[in-house]
Amino acid sequence: MATRIAEMEALLYVAGEDGLTADTLADLLIIDTKIVAEAAEKLNNQLKDRQSGLRVVHVNDKYKLVTSKGVAKIVESYFKKDANPSLSQSALEILAIVAYRQPITRIEIDEIRGVNSSGALQTLVWRGLVKIGGKKDVPGHPNLYVTTDYFLEYFGYESLADLPLIEDFEDELDFQDENVELFPDETDAGKDED
Repeated sequence: MATRIAEMEALLYVAGEDGLTADTLADLLIIDTKIVAEAAEKLNNQLKDRQSGLRVVHVNDKYKLVTSKGVAKIVESYFKKDANPSLSQSALEILAIVAYRQPITRIEIDEIRGVNSSGALQTLVWRGLVKIGGKKDVPGHPNLYVTTDYFLEYFGYESLADLPLIEDFEDELDFQDENVELFPDETDAGKDED
């Protein structure tokens, strides 16, 4: 099994960010698909034991070799894509819309938000969180946007099925208190309280 683990490490390294499915790994390593998860876990433990800067992750039914959180700063300084790593509020809104409504066109995003989203959408594409996932079969054939595997890795999900349900957010908002006025009437703005 030790040889298979070393081979798995090499395969995941050369596969890069594309990763490999359990079926592909099983075929290449000539092992049962059920053993792939066990081998990936053993490889991950070996990497941790030798304090490696790498880890194995399982995202969207693919195994990938990625850098560990412990070396994030040095890797970030190497890639330093831009001086401001945080996302704007509009970019986060667009990312949420794409995540929950994908595949979706820019025009559809604009309709949901009520404003033009092209700049922030391009930022998300550039950062690798969103990509073009095809063309919509309508006149003009606009691009369809979808989230990437990097999006899942960034937020710590294995698949889109792990995204929180929108209903969960609604359940957390408890507006049972009748004294709370969410949208006060502007005509009451100048009234004095008793």
